[in-house]
Amino acid sequence: MKKNNTNLVAFTGGGTAGHIYPGLAVADELKQLALKKGIPLEVEWIGCSKGMDRKIVESSKGSDSNQLCKNFYGIPSGKLRRYFSLKNFSDLFRILAGFFCAFHILRKTKPAVLFSKGGFVSVPPCVAAHLLRIPVFIHECDFTLGLANRINFRFADKMLVSYEATKNNLSELNQKKVIVTGNPVRPVFYNAEAKAGLEFLGIEKNKASKPVLLVLGGSSGAKQINELVQQNIEYLCKNFIVVHQTGLVNTDGKVSEELKEKYPDYHPFDFIYSQMPDVLACADIVLSRSGANSLWEAAVLSKPLVLIPLCGSGTRGDQVDNAEFFKEKGAAKILVGTEATDENLCKALDEFLDTKIRSEYSDNLRIVVGEGKRPSEKIAELIFEKIGY
Repeated sequence: MKKNNTNLVAFTGGGTAGHIYPGLAVADELKQLALKKGIPLEVEWIGCSKGMDRKIVESSKGSDSNQLCKNFYGIPSGKLRRYFSLKNFSDLFRILAGFFCAFHILRKTKPAVLFSKGGFVSVPPCVAAHLLRIPVFIHECDFTLGLANRINFRFADKMLVSYEATKNNLSELNQKKVIVTGNPVRPVFYNAEAKAGLEFLGIEKNKASKPVLLVLGGSSGAKQINELVQQNIEYLCKNFIVVHQTGLVNTDGKVSEELKEKYPDYHPFDFIYSQMPDVLACADIVLSRSGANSLWEAAVLSKPLVLIPLCGSGTRGDQVDNAEFFKEKGAAKILVGTEATDENLCKALDEFLDTKIRSEYSDNLRIVVGEGKRPSEKIAELIFEKIGY
């Protein structure tokens, strides 16, 4: 059998940006660590053949400004549903096709390690790598395990998690192959500059200015959050400079433009791309869903949070679990389901008008993130240790 290539690490994950960007953070850290050690390390990525995966991966640059991944391989991907659907049958064939594609790729390239960031596309490569005796490391960013990672865990050498409680909720036997690392965040967020964010937004801010409220709902947007902003725009602009990422799908651009004309302190954007780290750095408060990556990006920059987690029958409840954790740590206020009313939103934001309260929440966020090595650095060192460097 062909020996594993100790100068190559494979990554898998995708379907959404949330399953890609943390993996890219680890890839960047790996390559920087390899550079320091004088090792010619390359990275390849196995993701969805359709969707945004290829574009994000192939356009990503490392800290050295070079392309992060040498190759991107797109494979068929099927969704793993917890409920009955006729699509489960057709997607079963896509999953099988994805397995054979992943097996062929991994047998040919034989990386030293496969690192999985989750998502439905990650299951076939994890199974294939296990059969090919390629060590498998997986990472779970949410407070509770997603279905893909529940499956991948069976084939993994190690599972890395963001929270100690996630590990503690597993059986004693399973805990033996789990390591708490935190959630990897791209280096640009650690180096973000508030001044650059304000310049991008065209905001002149001084000590007497109103605090900046950054509203996020993910790349697609969040209809619930967008409607709350529109319904309370007068209150919001009276008390805050509002920067609103409305999303690329769940939004009405005409309404946003009308509000922008009427309220000078309202700054809507369909989507904020490379400038997001700097924009987040200049924010005083963040109103957001509670996807794991958005939470950790805000936490790294110590931004007080008002969270409206996605909940209901269309979700497994991971965002509610994430939000509850941050609330328990005194790092966020949350409005779940029917609690997300105009009155409750204004009440939650009113408290953050007090700079002392904002400071307390920021201090608690620093405790959540912790001191010392970044999660991406911890993960990179674990992978290097497995390779034998």
